[in-house]
Amino acid sequence: MKIRSITCFFDPRSAEAYAGLDKLARLVEEGKSLFNQSGVDVQSTRLATVPFPLLYPTEEPEGAVRLAQTLEADAHERGFGYLSLGHAMPGRMGSYDLIVPILQSTRDTFLGGMVGTPQGGLSLAAARACARIITQAAQLTPDGFTNLRFGALANLNPHGPFLPGAYHAGERPAFALAVECADLAVSALRKAESLAAARQKLVTALEDAATVLTARAVHLSQKYGVDFKGIDFSLAPYPQDWCSLGGALEALGVPALGLLGSAGAAAFLADTLDRGRWLRTGFNGLMLPVLEDSVLALRAAEGTLSLKDLLIYATMCGAGLDTIPLPGDASPEQIYSVLVDVAAIALRLNKPLIARLMPMPGKQAGDTVEFDFEFFARGRVMALPAQPLHGMLAGEESISIRPRGGF
Repeated sequence: MKIRSITCFFDPRSAEAYAGLDKLARLVEEGKSLFNQSGVDVQSTRLATVPFPLLYPTEEPEGAVRLAQTLEADAHERGFGYLSLGHAMPGRMGSYDLIVPILQSTRDTFLGGMVGTPQGGLSLAAARACARIITQAAQLTPDGFTNLRFGALANLNPHGPFLPGAYHAGERPAFALAVECADLAVSALRKAESLAAARQKLVTALEDAATVLTARAVHLSQKYGVDFKGIDFSLAPYPQDWCSLGGALEALGVPALGLLGSAGAAAFLADTLDRGRWLRTGFNGLMLPVLEDSVLALRAAEGTLSLKDLLIYATMCGAGLDTIPLPGDASPEQIYSVLVDVAAIALRLNKPLIARLMPMPGKQAGDTVEFDFEFFARGRVMALPAQPLHGMLAGEESISIRPRGGF
């Protein structure tokens, strides 16, 4: 287990914004030392602001780019590796047009586009805007890597520590922990003799880890006067088999993830996570990023695991469709149909979901995908079984979708 990120949250509009930012920088430096002394490595530190339309409420790209570059430099100066500027908002449709210029002009800045909220419903216009962003961002570099820094978001609350969904709400500075812990699931499930024993082993491992992390986090919170928002135990993987969530699911008895029985395994593991006791923020679900998980990448390359399979698993848990390599000629209309499904699932089942889709320029389904990036496995482009929607679903309305009773 590792801490993927200590993610800090601040509001640049606050009168004490930069004093608070300096405080957060000191907090993460001490935090890295404290967690390392406890035997838990900290991989990165990240900074998230309130949604950028609140910082720059006009639709003029040049000023928005300057603001993003300034905030990225401020973050780097204080030791933060990555910055999240929150998300474009359906109530300010012009904000979506600022995302590609910001992505093009920054290196370590992440952004999102909100597609659906319980209050505003599923915004078809926002889904269409996000689909355009994904296809445009795919062309910014020859490898399509820029889309790692953008996600279409649905039903996400503030203070989740995983990027690109992280954003702040409120003036008080805060922090949260994103944990890479698929290895705990692999170990617990492979050593168990029954489902009941597997569940107990994993819950115990997570709660024991939470006890250690929370004690240090509370100390930091009290010392620096910064709110601790909680831990996201989303079983995030690392692209080796010992830390593969796909491998953990197969350890339950699925011959290969994507075959029938996989949804049952996902439901069991998601339910197990729900039974653990810790201060929660973010997804706290199954994180199934295809390019970040060695077994997922393998099953997708074999053709066993499909985009539709991953949508089914999203109904069981967070976090949605993540780091999905798609054909480079995927059209905005095809991607729009995927985003409509993701947002509808998130709202109907009251789950936070993200779609981080990565069209690969010049590549077709089945072509090899390989990046010189520590957190990506070697994989293949996945098929995109989508055609443009038509009729009423091709409009610009916002659709009210209430959670099903009992959720």
